[in-house]
Amino acid sequence: MILEVKNIDYAYKTQKDKKVLDQVSMQFEEGKFYTIVGSSGAGKTTFLSLLAGLDTPISGSVLYNGEDILKRGLNYHRKHNVSIVFQNYNLIDYLTTEENVKLGGNKKPDELLSEVNIPKEAWKRNVLQLSGGQQQRVAIARALASDAKVLLADEPTGNLDEDTADEIIELLQRTAHELGKCVIVVTHSKKLADTADEVIRIKNGSIERNGEMTN
Repeated sequence: MILEVKNIDYAYKTQKDKKVLDQVSMQFEEGKFYTIVGSSGAGKTTFLSLLAGLDTPISGSVLYNGEDILKRGLNYHRKHNVSIVFQNYNLIDYLTTEENVKLGGNKKPDELLSEVNIPKEAWKRNVLQLSGGQQQRVAIARALASDAKVLLADEPTGNLDEDTADEIIELLQRTAHELGKCVIVVTHSKKLADTADEVIRIKNGSIERNGEMTN
């Protein structure tokens, strides 16, 4: 396994008496595509934030290659171990498409932009001149520029039309199965969820893996 959570508890600061995650444990492997589903407010994005090192649990630990991510620090984890695709893209609005991808890592932006079907004439444009679907593909290209073995995505198809969403789903699948990354996606889309190798449902603070509850 590449990423693991062990006995995690989490509660929002304003509701400390109500656990969002309760003694949750889970393991993730390279080369697999996971989706995280659940009702609004169930803690899907919170769980993804813990995996990304953007937040920390009340108790329990997040391990990368068997090592607690706190040992080297959360900044190290975010820089070297994981790449993140945010729901609102989080692109730098004063940079070009190409420059945004370069921020992700050392891989050649032209190859990655071709991979995600961004036309060459758009590479030098300000990223705000792109459509929402194109901006999402640029965000994924930026994540792929990293050597990180784990790709995390929060609602990557939430704002996209059906055809563009299908392209993004296929790209995420290829990232896991052809590039060998561990891909973990939070989604409300049943269509996207059904394409995963494993579906993780968060309900009442616990995790259900493909129909079986775990704690």
